[in-house]
Amino acid sequence: MSAEPLDLDVAFEELTSSLATPHDPAAGRPDPSDPVFALHAGGKLEVVPRSPLRDRRDLSLAYTPGVADVSRAIAANPGLLDVYTGRGNTVAVVSDGTAVLGLGDIGPGAAMPVMEGKALLFKHFAGVDAVPICLATTDVDTIVETVALMAPTFGGINLEDISAPRCFEIERRLQERLAMPVFHDDQHGTAVVVLAALMNAAKVIGRELTGLRTVISGAGAAGVAIAAILRRAGVEDVVVCDSRGVVEPSRDDLSEVKSELAARTNPRRVTGGIADALRDADVFVGVSGGTVPEEVVATMAAGGVVFALANPDPEVHPDVAGRYAAVVGTGRSDFPNQINNVLAFPGIFRGALDCRATRVTEGMKLAAAEAIAGCVGEPTAGEVVPSVFDERVVTAVAQAVMAAARADGVARA
Repeated sequence: MSAEPLDLDVAFEELTSSLATPHDPAAGRPDPSDPVFALHAGGKLEVVPRSPLRDRRDLSLAYTPGVADVSRAIAANPGLLDVYTGRGNTVAVVSDGTAVLGLGDIGPGAAMPVMEGKALLFKHFAGVDAVPICLATTDVDTIVETVALMAPTFGGINLEDISAPRCFEIERRLQERLAMPVFHDDQHGTAVVVLAALMNAAKVIGRELTGLRTVISGAGAAGVAIAAILRRAGVEDVVVCDSRGVVEPSRDDLSEVKSELAARTNPRRVTGGIADALRDADVFVGVSGGTVPEEVVATMAAGGVVFALANPDPEVHPDVAGRYAAVVGTGRSDFPNQINNVLAFPGIFRGALDCRATRVTEGMKLAAAEAIAGCVGEPTAGEVVPSVFDERVVTAVAQAVMAAARADGVARA
């Protein structure tokens, strides 16, 4: 006999009836009438069959005995796996819950609503089926092995909210091991959209991208990837700061990743802190969550660019940034120029899956940035990136990514 379906309202009442002070989300006592919690009740995803199951004939085709013929064909020709199963349109969204949004290390269970949200965005914007997978381990070897063992189920792997520096090694090792797209969105999705925004911002301020003095606040996953993609795009003067100051070779407290970063950036050999780096700088990109004082922002070159992306509290409030910069962007949806990863990852995976790419190359990321920038016909100070709801974006990005994959020799279709 099947179990009775769970009545979520009754379950919540039973859970909270003995609590003295309900309606405190931070203490695990949410208000079920809160629209945020109402939307999340029961989760944001469900599995819906694509094939009908109306009678015995349908059953014999979808399952035994018909399915055996499909399995035999795939066993003889593994290339058919992406043709006769949903694998070729399915992505794993994998997290260990150690760097979730601005919440930090909250664990795999608390990360689940965010991973469900990511899967929702994949499906809504690009038609990609995504499965949230939250792992109860932070061990690099275990994560790599677990994801690799699950790989036959998926056409691509989206790593999400894994803390630095472990995220770099996990991505690298999985890329080396798996012949499929492995993409850490906190790094590369952010970097792609920042580059797209800066391409258009340079047009607005009448400058060449390559000549912009750029300062990045934050040397974690996003900061490292932004520095890398800007340099590949031709930006020559990139200075990166962490909580202790400019990342530069004379420091004796740098990790391996930051040492490599110091060797590849800061051509003017700036030393000191964020105030030293920002003096006369043209561009500020904030991915740190810290705060930059207004008097420091005032020392930047006039008519520059400020992308303060910490959420919900930007490193520089847009109202303050607007007093000194010609173009201002944030990660928030309530100000112009929202620099949001959703402009990048749906189209990147759509294109990579459609051409059955074996990996995501640097050329594919650059192509994605150019496609996003190109969706803004005439950039203005208030519009250097398209809206996340612009239906042209995913198609443009996917087509550009496929072309770059074929040019880079990683496309199989």
